[in-house]
Amino acid sequence: MKLSFIKEGAVAQRLYQENIAAVASAESTLVVLPTGMGKTVIALKVIDSVLWTEGGRVLFMAPTKPLVEQHHSFLTERLSLPEGEIVIMTGELSPEKRFEWWRKARVIVSTPQVVENDIMSGSVWIRDFSLLVFDECHRAVGEYAYVHIAGIYSREKPEGLVLGMTASPGSDLQAVEGICRTLGIRRIEARTEEDPDVEPYVQDTAVRWIEVTLPPGLLRISREFRAMQRKRIEALKKMDFLADDFSGTTRELLGAGRRISDELSSGRKSRVLFDALRVQSEAVKIAHGIDLAETQSVHALRKYVDKIAREAEGKKSKASQSIVLDDHFREIERLLEEGVEEHPKMARLREVLKEQLQRSPGSRIMVFTQYRDTADAVSGMLSALPGARPLKLFGQSARGAQKGLKQKEQIDVIRRFAEGEANVLISTSVGEEGLDIASTDMVVFFEPVPSEIRSIQRKGRTGRLSAGKVVVLITKETKDEGYYYTAKRKENAMKAALMSLNWKLQGMVRSPRANEERQKRLFDF
Repeated sequence: MKLSFIKEGAVAQRLYQENIAAVASAESTLVVLPTGMGKTVIALKVIDSVLWTEGGRVLFMAPTKPLVEQHHSFLTERLSLPEGEIVIMTGELSPEKRFEWWRKARVIVSTPQVVENDIMSGSVWIRDFSLLVFDECHRAVGEYAYVHIAGIYSREKPEGLVLGMTASPGSDLQAVEGICRTLGIRRIEARTEEDPDVEPYVQDTAVRWIEVTLPPGLLRISREFRAMQRKRIEALKKMDFLADDFSGTTRELLGAGRRISDELSSGRKSRVLFDALRVQSEAVKIAHGIDLAETQSVHALRKYVDKIAREAEGKKSKASQSIVLDDHFREIERLLEEGVEEHPKMARLREVLKEQLQRSPGSRIMVFTQYRDTADAVSGMLSALPGARPLKLFGQSARGAQKGLKQKEQIDVIRRFAEGEANVLISTSVGEEGLDIASTDMVVFFEPVPSEIRSIQRKGRTGRLSAGKVVVLITKETKDEGYYYTAKRKENAMKAALMSLNWKLQGMVRSPRANEERQKRLFDF
């Protein structure tokens, strides 16, 4: 009989989890699984195997305090360990208590920032741990604390075991390889819904995308914004900060801003550079206005136009001052004051939710949107929809007069949704990653996102326990269309990148025929 600290019946037995955990218990591994497929269960099994080794101790890290609390609760409920052997390490604990726990606790769950700070102060010896778990490990880039911690661990305990977990490490092969190198990963265990050992546990998820057309009023506002933008783009091209083949993306505009700032930082001061920086700032603000007019609620658009006007009046932004003097901006203000038809996404969203709630009154639904102002508009609209009980979930930072949600408030919102007090959760990006949100019957994208990571995370909120639905709202002939296909292409590229890197890491040699068949299966959707 196999010895285990895992309580009997604490987790369901799934073949793919057993297979992955067996590999990850023997070799430092990156685990890539869709959201809701049980990455934490795999971590639990690997932790269990480590605890049975002599002196086995585990450090489990996650990016946010709410996620740390969820992992701590998960482990505490499922592992038969004496009280005090599974602990949460937070900055709120006294240095004396942290010092004690760093030396005594067998499983420590913490944010990486606390770990990094205690390493720097000498409170923790990272070599004392047999296993380091990095949740949401796609964050292990740049200056993030994961990078520093992993570097010290690899130097002080090169034989130590590492487990990285993510739903989506990204589609860039070099970036994924960099994450593996940073964390000391030697193997990748990636699964999709199509893999044979996963397929029996996957519920069907139907993806439906709904196209809408901009009504005349919003189309007119979009054209006014674009007329303003053309002047700024031409000016930046003449100053050689934008290429002649500029495609119109905000990323290119931000890149131009970095180049201008770099020249200023290098000591080159000129009126041309300062003018270029102002024009670039105007172009970025106008690009945001175009995005709101074409893809978001009228409420969000109106609030943004008012914000620019306030900034100009208060002399807080030279770019805003220049924008409000533009005749096109004045026309936009006039159109909004007279009143324009609401973005058709709002009506379609109401129809979709009304249909779902009538067909299945016990449904749980998540609506994702980029912007908090659109979340406010959606919440207001759904409050009047019979059967809908909406709640909003957003980040901690303040937006103007609106305060953010503290972590405890976020956890409370999620609890109320899980317990059925609310049945529609309207979330910004904070609901995409990590947080243990109850499985939903439907997920709605108010707009597509160009990131394969975010797209996968959003879709992973449904179809866990029963068949799910994903609805994507797309405005025709806008960036929505490009974003939808960009994310889809990147998801496919991510699968290919993981496969290629795994072959590289393991030194696998496959026949050209086998490679060809594997590629065909990966992309046969």
